[in-house]
Amino acid sequence: MDIKLEKKKGLKPKHYGYMALGILVLFVGWRLLFSSSVSTFRTEKDRLTIAAITAGKFDDYITINGNVAPIATIYMDAYEGGRVSEKLIEEGTMVKKGDIILKLENMNLYEQILASESNLALKQNDLRSTRLTFDARQVEGRRSLATASTDLQRLKRNFEQNEVLYADELISREIYLTSKENYELAQKQFEIIKLQTEQDDELRKTSLSGLDTDLQRMQQTLSMVYERLDHLNVRAPADGQLGFLDAEIGQNIAQGERIGQINVLTDFKIEAEIDEHYIDRVKRDLSATLERNDREYTLRLRKVYPEVRNGRFKVDLVFTDEKPETIRAGQSYNIKLQLGASSDALLLPKGGFFQNTGGQWIFVLDQDGGSAIKRSIRVGKQNSRYYEVLDGLEDGEQVITSNYDSFGEAERIVFK
Repeated sequence: MDIKLEKKKGLKPKHYGYMALGILVLFVGWRLLFSSSVSTFRTEKDRLTIAAITAGKFDDYITINGNVAPIATIYMDAYEGGRVSEKLIEEGTMVKKGDIILKLENMNLYEQILASESNLALKQNDLRSTRLTFDARQVEGRRSLATASTDLQRLKRNFEQNEVLYADELISREIYLTSKENYELAQKQFEIIKLQTEQDDELRKTSLSGLDTDLQRMQQTLSMVYERLDHLNVRAPADGQLGFLDAEIGQNIAQGERIGQINVLTDFKIEAEIDEHYIDRVKRDLSATLERNDREYTLRLRKVYPEVRNGRFKVDLVFTDEKPETIRAGQSYNIKLQLGASSDALLLPKGGFFQNTGGQWIFVLDQDGGSAIKRSIRVGKQNSRYYEVLDGLEDGEQVITSNYDSFGEAERIVFK
Protein backbone atom coordinates (compact mmCIF):
# COMPACT_ATOMS: atom_id res chain seq x y z
CA MET A 1 0.00 0.00 0.00
CA ASP A 2 1.33 3.34 -1.07
CA ILE A 3 1.65 6.23 1.45
CA LYS A 4 0.71 9.85 0.29
CA LEU A 5 3.46 12.36 1.11
CA GLU A 6 2.44 15.97 2.07
CA LYS A 7 4.25 18.93 0.45
CA LYS A 8 6.43 21.01 2.75
CA LYS A 9 5.17 24.58 3.34
CA GLY A 10 7.47 27.66 2.87
CA LEU A 11 8.94 30.09 0.31
CA LYS A 12 10.54 28.72 -2.76
CA PRO A 13 13.18 30.57 -4.85
CA LYS A 14 10.70 31.58 -7.49
CA HIS A 15 8.68 33.38 -4.81
CA TYR A 16 11.57 35.77 -4.16
CA GLY A 17 11.49 36.89 -7.78
CA TYR A 18 7.79 37.68 -7.56
CA MET A 19 8.34 39.73 -4.42
CA ALA A 20 11.15 41.75 -6.02
CA LEU A 21 9.02 42.40 -9.04
CA GLY A 22 6.15 43.64 -6.82
CA ILE A 23 8.42 45.94 -4.88
CA LEU A 24 9.74 47.40 -8.14
CA VAL A 25 6.20 48.00 -9.41
CA LEU A 26 5.26 49.75 -6.16
CA PHE A 27 8.38 51.97 -6.32
CA VAL A 28 7.74 52.98 -9.93
CA GLY A 29 4.09 53.67 -9.09
CA TRP A 30 5.09 55.80 -6.14
CA ARG A 31 7.51 57.81 -8.30
CA LEU A 32 4.86 58.35 -10.92
CA LEU A 33 2.36 59.40 -8.29
CA PHE A 34 4.85 61.83 -6.73
CA SER A 35 5.91 63.33 -10.04
CA SER A 36 2.34 63.78 -11.13
CA SER A 37 1.60 65.88 -8.00
CA VAL A 38 3.95 68.67 -9.26
CA SER A 39 2.31 70.82 -11.97
CA THR A 40 4.74 71.16 -14.87
CA PHE A 41 4.81 73.54 -17.82
CA ARG A 42 7.01 72.91 -20.84
CA THR A 43 8.32 75.72 -22.99
CA GLU A 44 11.28 76.77 -25.10
CA LYS A 45 14.06 78.39 -23.13
CA ASP A 46 14.86 81.04 -25.73
CA ARG A 47 11.33 82.43 -25.41
CA LEU A 48 12.00 83.45 -21.81
CA THR A 49 14.07 86.18 -20.22
CA ILE A 50 16.58 84.71 -17.79
CA ALA A 51 18.75 86.85 -15.52
CA ALA A 52 21.35 86.20 -12.85
CA ILE A 53 21.27 87.31 -9.21
CA THR A 54 24.28 89.52 -8.51
CA ALA A 55 25.77 91.16 -5.45
CA GLY A 56 26.42 94.88 -5.76
CA LYS A 57 25.48 98.41 -4.77
CA PHE A 58 21.74 99.11 -4.66
CA ASP A 59 20.99 102.71 -5.60
CA ASP A 60 17.78 103.68 -3.82
CA TYR A 61 16.12 105.86 -6.43
CA ILE A 62 13.15 105.86 -8.76
CA THR A 63 12.82 107.25 -12.26
CA ILE A 64 9.88 109.55 -12.82
CA ASN A 65 8.68 111.57 -15.78
CA GLY A 66 7.98 115.26 -15.22
CA ASN A 67 6.78 118.23 -17.24
CA VAL A 68 8.21 121.74 -17.03
CA ALA A 69 5.79 124.36 -15.73
CA PRO A 70 6.12 128.04 -14.70
CA ILE A 71 7.29 128.52 -11.13
CA ALA A 72 3.94 130.14 -10.35
CA THR A 73 0.58 130.56 -12.01
CA ILE A 74 -1.66 133.47 -11.04
CA TYR A 75 -5.30 133.14 -11.96
CA MET A 76 -7.39 136.09 -13.06
CA ASP A 77 -10.99 136.21 -11.82
CA ALA A 78 -13.43 138.98 -12.69
CA TYR A 79 -13.85 141.36 -9.73
CA GLU A 80 -16.94 142.75 -11.44
CA GLY A 81 -19.28 141.24 -13.94
CA GLY A 82 -20.00 142.88 -17.26
CA ARG A 83 -19.95 142.66 -21.02
CA VAL A 84 -16.57 142.60 -22.78
CA SER A 85 -16.24 145.85 -24.73
CA GLU A 86 -12.51 145.69 -25.62
CA LYS A 87 -9.84 142.99 -25.76
CA LEU A 88 -6.44 144.66 -25.70
CA ILE A 89 -3.99 141.73 -25.22
CA GLU A 90 -4.00 138.25 -26.78
CA GLU A 91 -2.93 134.92 -25.29
CA GLY A 92 0.81 134.24 -25.18
CA THR A 93 1.74 137.92 -24.90
CA MET A 94 4.23 139.04 -22.26
CA VAL A 95 2.60 141.54 -19.89
CA LYS A 96 3.59 143.87 -17.06
CA LYS A 97 1.77 144.19 -13.78
CA GLY A 98 -1.14 146.61 -14.21
CA ASP A 99 -1.48 146.27 -17.99
CA ILE A 100 -5.14 146.42 -19.05
CA ILE A 101 -6.10 143.14 -20.73
CA LEU A 102 -9.88 143.53 -21.02
CA LYS A 103 -12.40 146.33 -20.66
CA LEU A 104 -15.90 145.53 -19.41
CA GLU A 105 -19.05 147.59 -19.20
CA ASN A 106 -21.80 147.26 -16.60
CA MET A 107 -24.87 149.50 -16.80
CA ASN A 108 -26.12 148.46 -13.35
CA LEU A 109 -22.84 149.60 -11.85
CA TYR A 110 -23.09 152.94 -13.64
CA GLU A 111 -26.58 153.42 -12.16
CA GLN A 112 -25.27 152.60 -8.68
CA ILE A 113 -22.59 155.24 -9.08
CA LEU A 114 -25.14 157.88 -10.06
CA ALA A 115 -27.37 156.93 -7.12
CA SER A 116 -24.41 157.10 -4.72
CA GLU A 117 -23.39 160.50 -6.05
CA SER A 118 -26.96 161.80 -5.64
CA ASN A 119 -27.18 160.50 -2.07
CA LEU A 120 -23.85 162.08 -1.26
CA ALA A 121 -25.01 165.45 -2.63
CA LEU A 122 -28.21 165.28 -0.56
CA LYS A 123 -26.22 164.41 2.54
CA GLN A 124 -23.88 167.32 1.95
CA ASN A 125 -26.84 169.72 1.59
CA ASP A 126 -28.38 168.37 4.81
CA LEU A 127 -25.11 168.91 6.61
CA ARG A 128 -24.85 172.48 5.37
CA SER A 129 -28.43 173.26 6.41
CA THR A 130 -27.97 171.71 9.82
CA ARG A 131 -24.72 173.55 10.32
CA LEU A 132 -26.35 176.88 9.42
CA THR A 133 -29.23 176.20 11.82
CA PHE A 134 -26.91 175.37 14.67
CA ASP A 135 -24.72 178.36 13.91
CA ALA A 136 -27.76 180.67 14.05
CA ARG A 137 -28.90 179.12 17.36
CA GLN A 138 -25.39 179.48 18.70
CA VAL A 139 -25.27 183.20 17.80
CA GLU A 140 -28.72 183.79 19.27
CA GLY A 141 -27.82 181.90 22.44
CA ARG A 142 -24.65 183.90 22.94
CA ARG A 143 -26.55 187.14 22.32
CA SER A 144 -29.17 186.15 24.95
CA LEU A 145 -26.43 185.16 27.36
CA ALA A 146 -24.67 188.49 26.89
CA THR A 147 -27.93 190.42 27.46
CA ALA A 148 -28.71 188.36 30.56
CA SER A 149 -25.21 188.93 31.89
CA THR A 150 -25.50 192.69 31.38
CA ASP A 151 -28.94 192.83 33.00
CA LEU A 152 -27.62 190.79 35.93
CA GLN A 153 -24.73 193.18 36.48
CA ARG A 154 -27.00 196.24 36.31
CA LEU A 155 -29.62 194.80 38.69
CA LYS A 156 -26.92 193.60 41.05
CA ARG A 157 -25.47 197.12 41.21
CA ASN A 158 -28.93 198.64 41.76
CA PHE A 159 -29.65 196.10 44.54
CA GLU A 160 -26.37 196.82 46.31
CA GLN A 161 -27.02 200.60 46.20
CA ASN A 162 -30.57 200.22 47.50
CA GLU A 163 -29.33 197.89 50.20
CA VAL A 164 -27.03 200.69 51.52
CA LEU A 165 -29.73 203.33 51.18
CA TYR A 166 -32.27 201.11 52.91
CA ALA A 167 -29.84 200.55 55.75
CA ASP A 168 -29.61 204.37 56.14
CA GLU A 169 -33.40 204.60 55.89
CA LEU A 170 -33.16 206.75 52.83
CA ILE A 171 -35.52 204.62 50.70
CA SER A 172 -38.62 202.66 51.46
CA ARG A 173 -38.63 198.94 52.15
CA GLU A 174 -40.70 198.30 49.00
CA ILE A 175 -38.09 199.83 46.73
CA TYR A 176 -35.40 197.74 48.44
CA LEU A 177 -37.36 194.47 48.13
CA THR A 178 -38.22 195.20 44.50
CA SER A 179 -34.55 195.69 43.59
CA LYS A 180 -33.67 192.50 45.48
CA GLU A 181 -36.31 190.45 43.68
CA ASN A 182 -35.25 191.83 40.31
CA TYR A 183 -31.63 190.91 41.03
CA GLU A 184 -32.50 187.34 42.08
CA LEU A 185 -34.71 186.87 39.01
CA ALA A 186 -31.89 188.08 36.78
CA GLN A 187 -29.57 185.52 38.41
CA LYS A 188 -31.96 182.66 37.66
CA GLN A 189 -32.54 183.83 34.09
CA PHE A 190 -28.80 184.07 33.53
CA GLU A 191 -28.25 180.51 34.78
CA ILE A 192 -31.07 179.21 32.57
CA ILE A 193 -29.76 180.96 29.47
CA LYS A 194 -26.21 179.81 30.26
CA LEU A 195 -27.36 176.18 30.67
CA GLN A 196 -29.37 176.36 27.45
CA THR A 197 -26.40 177.79 25.58
CA GLU A 198 -24.11 175.01 26.87
CA GLN A 199 -26.65 172.35 25.89
CA ASP A 200 -27.02 173.86 22.43
CA ASP A 201 -23.23 173.83 22.01
CA GLU A 202 -23.05 170.14 23.07
CA LEU A 203 -25.93 169.22 20.77
CA ARG A 204 -24.23 171.05 17.94
CA LYS A 205 -20.99 169.14 18.47
CA THR A 206 -22.63 165.69 18.60
CA SER A 207 -25.03 166.37 15.74
CA LEU A 208 -22.39 167.80 13.43
CA SER A 209 -19.98 165.00 14.36
CA GLY A 210 -22.61 162.38 13.46
CA LEU A 211 -23.35 164.13 10.21
CA ASP A 212 -19.62 164.37 9.41
CA THR A 213 -19.26 160.63 10.10
CA ASP A 214 -22.20 159.83 7.84
CA LEU A 215 -20.76 162.07 5.15
CA GLN A 216 -17.33 160.40 5.39
CA ARG A 217 -18.97 156.98 5.23
CA MET A 218 -20.87 157.97 2.12
CA GLN A 219 -17.69 159.35 0.58
CA GLN A 220 -15.91 156.06 1.31
CA THR A 221 -18.82 154.16 -0.19
CA LEU A 222 -18.61 156.32 -3.29
CA SER A 223 -14.85 155.72 -3.46
CA MET A 224 -15.47 151.98 -3.27
CA VAL A 225 -18.01 152.26 -6.04
CA TYR A 226 -15.43 154.13 -8.11
CA GLU A 227 -12.96 151.30 -7.39
CA ARG A 228 -15.58 148.85 -8.66
CA LEU A 229 -15.78 150.97 -11.76
CA ASP A 230 -12.01 150.69 -12.17
CA HIS A 231 -12.30 146.89 -11.77
CA LEU A 232 -14.16 146.86 -15.07
CA ASN A 233 -10.65 147.22 -16.47
CA VAL A 234 -9.19 143.70 -16.09
CA ARG A 235 -5.48 144.20 -15.35
CA ALA A 236 -2.50 141.82 -15.22
CA PRO A 237 -1.84 140.92 -11.55
CA ALA A 238 1.90 140.31 -12.13
CA ASP A 239 4.67 140.36 -14.71
CA GLY A 240 4.62 137.27 -16.92
CA GLN A 241 3.00 135.63 -19.89
CA LEU A 242 -0.73 135.63 -20.51
CA GLY A 243 -1.32 131.87 -20.49
CA PHE A 244 -4.93 131.69 -21.57
CA LEU A 245 -7.79 134.15 -21.87
CA ASP A 246 -11.36 132.92 -21.99
CA ALA A 247 -13.13 136.09 -23.14
CA GLU A 248 -14.35 137.53 -26.40
CA ILE A 249 -15.87 140.90 -27.31
CA GLY A 250 -19.58 140.91 -26.52
CA GLN A 251 -19.30 138.04 -24.03
CA ASN A 252 -20.96 138.48 -20.64
CA ILE A 253 -18.61 137.78 -17.74
CA ALA A 254 -20.07 136.93 -14.33
CA GLN A 255 -18.56 138.35 -11.13
CA GLY A 256 -15.89 135.97 -9.80
CA GLU A 257 -15.67 134.02 -13.06
CA ARG A 258 -12.19 132.78 -14.03
CA ILE A 259 -11.20 134.42 -17.29
CA GLY A 260 -7.45 133.80 -17.59
CA GLN A 261 -4.08 133.21 -15.98
CA ILE A 262 -0.61 134.74 -15.87
CA ASN A 263 2.39 132.40 -16.01
CA VAL A 264 5.31 133.81 -14.02
CA LEU A 265 8.39 132.92 -16.08
CA THR A 266 11.11 134.21 -13.77
CA ASP A 267 11.80 130.55 -12.94
CA PHE A 268 10.48 127.06 -13.64
CA LYS A 269 9.40 123.98 -11.72
CA ILE A 270 8.85 120.38 -12.79
CA GLU A 271 5.54 118.68 -12.08
CA ALA A 272 5.58 114.89 -11.85
CA GLU A 273 3.32 112.03 -10.79
CA ILE A 274 4.54 109.08 -8.69
CA ASP A 275 2.99 105.69 -8.01
CA GLU A 276 1.25 105.56 -4.64
CA HIS A 277 3.54 102.62 -3.71
CA TYR A 278 6.17 105.23 -2.77
CA ILE A 279 3.89 107.64 -0.92
CA ASP A 280 5.41 106.84 2.50
CA ARG A 281 8.96 107.39 1.28
CA VAL A 282 8.58 110.55 -0.79
CA LYS A 283 9.18 113.59 1.43
CA ARG A 284 9.98 117.25 0.94
CA ASP A 285 13.60 118.26 0.21
CA LEU A 286 14.60 114.93 -1.39
CA SER A 287 17.26 115.44 -4.05
CA ALA A 288 16.89 114.53 -7.71
CA THR A 289 18.83 114.83 -10.96
CA LEU A 290 18.02 115.09 -14.63
CA GLU A 291 20.33 114.67 -17.59
CA ARG A 292 20.24 116.98 -20.58
CA ASN A 293 22.86 117.23 -23.34
CA ASP A 294 25.34 115.12 -21.33
CA ARG A 295 24.99 117.39 -18.29
CA GLU A 296 23.34 116.68 -14.98
CA TYR A 297 21.16 119.24 -13.22
CA THR A 298 20.20 118.95 -9.56
CA LEU A 299 16.71 119.51 -8.25
CA ARG A 300 14.94 119.58 -4.88
CA LEU A 301 11.51 118.19 -4.14
CA ARG A 302 9.62 121.29 -3.01
CA LYS A 303 6.05 120.09 -2.52
CA VAL A 304 4.17 116.80 -2.14
CA TYR A 305 0.45 117.03 -2.89
CA PRO A 306 -1.64 114.96 -0.43
CA GLU A 307 -4.31 113.87 -2.89
CA VAL A 308 -4.03 110.48 -4.66
CA ARG A 309 -5.81 110.04 -7.98
CA ASN A 310 -5.87 106.87 -10.07
CA GLY A 311 -3.15 105.35 -7.90
CA ARG A 312 -0.72 108.26 -8.33
CA PHE A 313 0.13 111.44 -6.44
CA LYS A 314 1.68 114.70 -7.63
CA VAL A 315 4.94 116.41 -6.64
CA ASP A 316 6.74 119.65 -7.58
CA LEU A 317 10.52 119.88 -8.01
CA VAL A 318 12.65 123.00 -8.42
CA PHE A 319 16.19 123.53 -9.67
CA THR A 320 18.75 124.14 -6.92
CA ASP A 321 21.40 125.67 -9.16
CA GLU A 322 21.64 125.91 -12.93
CA LYS A 323 18.91 124.81 -15.30
CA PRO A 324 19.01 123.95 -19.02
CA GLU A 325 19.32 127.03 -21.18
CA THR A 326 16.67 125.83 -23.63
CA ILE A 327 14.10 124.95 -20.98
CA ARG A 328 10.52 125.74 -21.94
CA ALA A 329 7.16 125.21 -20.31
CA GLY A 330 5.63 121.91 -21.41
CA GLN A 331 8.94 120.06 -21.96
CA SER A 332 9.19 116.52 -20.58
CA TYR A 333 12.17 115.15 -18.62
CA ASN A 334 13.11 111.82 -17.05
CA ILE A 335 14.22 112.45 -13.47
CA LYS A 336 16.05 110.25 -10.96
CA LEU A 337 14.55 110.89 -7.52
CA GLN A 338 16.88 109.72 -4.75
CA LEU A 339 14.91 108.04 -1.93
CA GLY A 340 17.86 106.92 0.20
CA ALA A 341 21.60 106.17 0.34
CA SER A 342 23.26 103.36 -1.67
CA SER A 343 23.85 100.03 0.13
CA ASP A 344 25.28 96.54 -0.51
CA ALA A 345 22.60 94.06 -1.55
CA LEU A 346 21.66 91.13 -3.79
CA LEU A 347 20.22 92.56 -6.99
CA LEU A 348 17.32 91.02 -8.88
CA PRO A 349 16.80 92.55 -12.36
CA LYS A 350 13.32 93.94 -12.91
CA GLY A 351 10.92 92.17 -15.25
CA GLY A 352 7.35 91.23 -16.01
CA PHE A 353 7.28 88.42 -13.40
CA PHE A 354 6.55 90.99 -10.68
CA GLN A 355 3.08 91.64 -12.10
CA ASN A 356 2.18 87.98 -11.49
CA THR A 357 3.99 87.33 -8.22
CA GLY A 358 4.14 90.69 -6.45
CA GLY A 359 7.72 89.78 -5.55
CA GLN A 360 6.62 86.89 -3.29
CA TRP A 361 8.00 84.05 -5.43
CA ILE A 362 9.98 83.38 -8.61
CA PHE A 363 11.13 80.49 -10.84
CA VAL A 364 14.76 79.55 -10.14
CA LEU A 365 16.77 77.48 -12.62
CA ASP A 366 18.45 74.27 -11.42
CA GLN A 367 22.17 73.74 -11.77
CA ASP A 368 22.05 72.11 -15.22
CA GLY A 369 19.68 74.78 -16.53
CA GLY A 370 17.18 72.24 -17.82
CA SER A 371 14.27 73.29 -15.62
CA ALA A 372 13.14 75.87 -13.08
CA ILE A 373 11.34 75.44 -9.76
CA LYS A 374 8.99 77.87 -8.05
CA ARG A 375 10.56 79.34 -4.92
CA SER A 376 9.32 81.80 -2.30
CA ILE A 377 11.39 84.97 -2.01
CA ARG A 378 11.22 88.33 -0.28
CA VAL A 379 12.17 91.63 -1.94
CA GLY A 380 12.59 95.08 -0.44
CA LYS A 381 13.21 98.37 -2.18
CA GLN A 382 13.34 98.83 -5.93
CA ASN A 383 14.68 101.26 -8.50
CA SER A 384 14.29 101.47 -12.25
CA ARG A 385 16.59 98.46 -12.83
CA TYR A 386 16.65 96.21 -9.78
CA TYR A 387 14.78 94.82 -6.81
CA GLU A 388 16.63 94.47 -3.53
CA VAL A 389 16.60 90.77 -2.52
CA LEU A 390 16.04 90.26 1.21
CA ASP A 391 15.58 86.47 1.33
CA GLY A 392 15.21 83.34 -0.84
CA LEU A 393 17.94 83.81 -3.46
CA GLU A 394 21.73 83.57 -3.58
CA ASP A 395 24.44 85.28 -5.58
CA GLY A 396 24.90 83.65 -9.00
CA GLU A 397 21.52 81.91 -9.19
CA GLN A 398 19.55 82.32 -12.39
CA VAL A 399 15.87 83.19 -12.46
CA ILE A 400 13.11 83.72 -15.01
CA THR A 401 12.20 87.42 -15.04
CA SER A 402 9.80 87.53 -18.00
CA ASN A 403 6.00 87.49 -17.66
CA TYR A 404 4.38 84.41 -16.08
CA ASP A 405 0.92 84.74 -17.64
CA SER A 406 1.29 81.58 -19.76
CA PHE A 407 2.54 79.41 -16.87
CA GLY A 408 -0.83 79.13 -15.18
CA GLU A 409 -0.56 77.24 -11.85
CA ALA A 410 2.67 75.46 -12.80
CA GLU A 411 5.26 74.97 -10.07
CA ARG A 412 7.95 73.60 -12.37
CA ILE A 413 9.10 74.80 -15.77
CA VAL A 414 10.80 72.27 -18.06
CA PHE A 415 12.73 73.53 -21.06
CA LYS A 416 12.34 71.69 -24.36
